[in-house]
Amino acid sequence: MAPTPSGPSAGSGQSGTHLTHGAHPHVVPRHPRLDPLADRYAARTHGMKTSEIRALFSVVSRPEVVSLAGGMPAVTALPLDAVGSMIGELVSGMGAQTLQYGSGQGDPRLRERICDVMALEGITDASPSEVVVTVGSQQGLDLVTRVFVDPGDVILAEGPSYVGALGVFQAAQARVRHVAMDDHGLIPEALEEALADCRANGDRVKFLYTVPNFHNPAGVTLSEPRREAIIALAEKHDLLIIEDNPYGLLGFEHEPLRALRARNNQRVIYLGSFSKTFSPGLRVGWVLAPLAVREKLVLATEAQVLCPPSLTQYAVARYLDTQPWREQIKLFTELYRERRDAALESLAALMPAGTAWTRPEGGFYVWLKLPHGLDAKLMQPRAVNSLVAYVPGIGFFADGNGREYMRLSYCFPEPDQIREGVRRLARVIEAELELHSTFDAVDTGTFRAIGRPGAGHEAETIVGPANSDRYEDGRE
Repeated sequence: MAPTPSGPSAGSGQSGTHLTHGAHPHVVPRHPRLDPLADRYAARTHGMKTSEIRALFSVVSRPEVVSLAGGMPAVTALPLDAVGSMIGELVSGMGAQTLQYGSGQGDPRLRERICDVMALEGITDASPSEVVVTVGSQQGLDLVTRVFVDPGDVILAEGPSYVGALGVFQAAQARVRHVAMDDHGLIPEALEEALADCRANGDRVKFLYTVPNFHNPAGVTLSEPRREAIIALAEKHDLLIIEDNPYGLLGFEHEPLRALRARNNQRVIYLGSFSKTFSPGLRVGWVLAPLAVREKLVLATEAQVLCPPSLTQYAVARYLDTQPWREQIKLFTELYRERRDAALESLAALMPAGTAWTRPEGGFYVWLKLPHGLDAKLMQPRAVNSLVAYVPGIGFFADGNGREYMRLSYCFPEPDQIREGVRRLARVIEAELELHSTFDAVDTGTFRAIGRPGAGHEAETIVGPANSDRYEDGRE
């Protein structure tokens, strides 16, 4: 018979609950609470979790591990002596300004130079008064989300999507609806279908979040025709677009594509960053927004951090004024191109059949699809044990998808390290395939990897980062 409560203190919230079992009453103590403040947390904290990337930091810092995980820029390629002298001169010569509080909107000189940077992507109508300087573009995205999103609102985002953005949206208690991509970026037809579904369900869509250039994590770039199509859909459906563009100047094969913001200055809010083209450690980014939105962003900034750090703003402005920053971007581009090539060549030479990946034209990332049946998250401990690290694809989806994908970053390791890392990873995947084959749990089919064409055939492309589970033999 199940024990039943007895006595006046039953259910009274005392330190134990008095129960009777036969003739011998006894007290069953409650388990001590692991967090005594758990009942006080805001609802927005529910479901918060460590990002797949941050969780790897303790692993990838080990020198014996080849990290294809974190997207860390190659800052050692900067003229560090010149940058160090520049920052020292700012403190010694302008300490009264650089070490003081500043404007919530950001330093006026820096905002002017930011407009010069955006002009390289066709944004020639921007005014410094429309720019809000932020602590990296991550803070910019958080501010925009705070200004626009209420709990329960829907945000449309590519699937996969930047893990840092998903964390911001989760903290705002928004619902993310993923929109499919392929090798040419976000699919306009899928966007229109998502908008129609949301309208039919009575969902309130606040904006589309997109990384159009050298996507993180997929590595693909939104094609020119699709850019026009998406702007047209924004007009048709009264849709706001948040364009996150940290990689746009790091293209390997063509001049920077014209930004979405250059095509429509009312429907698009633009996020930029100096983390990839100068230094991530300075944490300087910006938001370009219409004046009415800018006012709210400044108020949100002042409530959050009072103002962005003055010293780092002055440092970026002085760098843009005195250093050959355009030539430095070209140097970065050539360095990353060499590392991209090392990654693609190694993948083509070493990956087992059934593996597929994207071919980035710039940026930091390759998006790899495992042979059918393999799980990147479950495989991760065995990869780390083999001294190679990657980011499992599940971290880039809000809905639990992406287990068959992984993100590989080629920006930080030297080419020889990249080749060794891919070699180790290929051995892990082969061992995983052998394990599954032993238990008759996987059929890799005939789906071939990019860059490994048969005689007389062109190299095929991955079916798509988010919507593909199709194979050459027609299986789903």
